[in-house]
Amino acid sequence: MVGLFSRTPKDPHLKENQKKFKEFKKLLKDKKYTEALKSGLELLRKVPNHQDSLFMVGSIYYMQKKYKTALSYLDRSLEIGEYDIDALLLKAYSHQKLGEKKRIIACCDKIKEVDPKNKPMKQLLEELES
Repeated sequence: MVGLFSRTPKDPHLKENQKKFKEFKKLLKDKKYTEALKSGLELLRKVPNHQDSLFMVGSIYYMQKKYKTALSYLDRSLEIGEYDIDALLLKAYSHQKLGEKKRIIACCDKIKEVDPKNKPMKQLLEELES
């Protein structure tokens, strides 16, 4: 049991996982999506609740037009960071591609709570109304 003032055990693979994440980000930045996806999934096997990795893997699947798979990663990312605007927007766009209007609105409502003036969210809602 970990007490209130005791130290939590250190992750013995922290440095290795940080290095893997940096490599993953670089592959994504260099638009090497196939390699980045492989790297990201490998990292998530070791660190399954790494929010940034979950979002980035979801983004790759979105770009590959695999919207349902993207949503599964975005949902996991949002379990950790409920009000992550980037993840909420990408989730809304995925629902848009799948024609799920109520879910788009739910994502936009959540964004409104944090950033009521968010332009992409407003544009998405305008597209729904037209």
